[in-house]
Amino acid sequence: MMSYELNYGCIGEHLPHSFSKEVHGQIGGYAYELKELTPEELPAFMAARSFRGINVTIPYKQAVIPFLDEVDETARKIGAVNTVINRDGKLYGFNTDLYGLIRLIRRVGLDPAGKKILIPGTGGTSRTAVFAAESLGAREIYRISRTGREGCITYDEALKNHTDAEIILNTTPCGMFPEPDAQPLPLEPFRQLEGIVDVIYNPLRSRLVLDARSRGIPAEGGLYMLVAQAVRASEHFMGTEYPEDLTDRIYEQILHRKENTVLIGMPGSGKSAVGGILAEKTGRVFADTDQMIMEKTGRTIPDIFRESGESAFRDLESGIIRDLSKQGGLIISTGGGAVLRGENVAALRQNGRLFWLDRNPDALVPTDDRPLADTAEKMRQLYLAREPVYRAAADEIIPVAGTPADVANLIESR
Repeated sequence: MMSYELNYGCIGEHLPHSFSKEVHGQIGGYAYELKELTPEELPAFMAARSFRGINVTIPYKQAVIPFLDEVDETARKIGAVNTVINRDGKLYGFNTDLYGLIRLIRRVGLDPAGKKILIPGTGGTSRTAVFAAESLGAREIYRISRTGREGCITYDEALKNHTDAEIILNTTPCGMFPEPDAQPLPLEPFRQLEGIVDVIYNPLRSRLVLDARSRGIPAEGGLYMLVAQAVRASEHFMGTEYPEDLTDRIYEQILHRKENTVLIGMPGSGKSAVGGILAEKTGRVFADTDQMIMEKTGRTIPDIFRESGESAFRDLESGIIRDLSKQGGLIISTGGGAVLRGENVAALRQNGRLFWLDRNPDALVPTDDRPLADTAEKMRQLYLAREPVYRAAADEIIPVAGTPADVANLIESR
């Protein structure tokens, strides 16, 4: 029999992606748990009323409303509730997503006033996005769905008739862990885009966000919205008000904890040594992709190149990078040629910050275990060919001078 007991927490159908417990842990002062419920279990859970306060996520933001005694006016107008508190046996519903979404829109620097807005999605968060766009003065607002029901347009209609949209607010789970490669809309047709907000926060940067940024379009994922709405929800839970800067402080803490530190650069630039030092200093897990390939295959890298060819090695490398990139809080040392494949860079950027360890090519020492850089001349030519690729992929360029510990300290300071 399912236990209905819960102090504070989050209910949803599937919650392996959720950061909510960690966010509320940073706010502090109460226990917070994640509780997965099937649609069949939801009515009994709500009827039992054995909780003090809950957040509500996909797909129950509308489904909980009939069980509530009172619904805040804003939540009623939106038609979606994501926060419920129990006061003396009566259930009160609120929508704190609206507060979080508006703060995120402003953080990206977007002004929806007078603009055309597209909102992929039909759930409770899409209703919140419509309300936010309306309250910020949007000129036209269109929700998008696969079927076009409930007053929505279809994705085909969006691509045919609405490519003049200026802002996209994605409220679908398309691109969310564990399927981070998906993207709800191609951006190539949208030539007037001024910005994108994606409510997905796991991964930290969805493919939609990365696609927009690659085109010079301001875009951000939903972690800041998650933190902002959680702070507001906690105010309802505790009956208090928090300092205005609490959202920013918790956001920075969670981002730092979740973001991978990814080391890229030439063979011999010190990635493995620096990565090991960073892992020891921070207590994070260290992942060396070259080492993982050798452990997986039982062969050395020169043997793989000689017996199977470079393409087979790159395929193995891409698979390992794809798996590592779905995780968070790692120190990742990549092979020298990992960033030659755009798919690897995109995967690493979803949850990572890329640091290029740039060592002077004259200081790079060739070794026999590096098939593409086993002589000084090969190493020099390889650096000249790859330098623009490293530069384009890097979020930070770290000049390599001094000891590996010096380099690790420099990375920590960035």
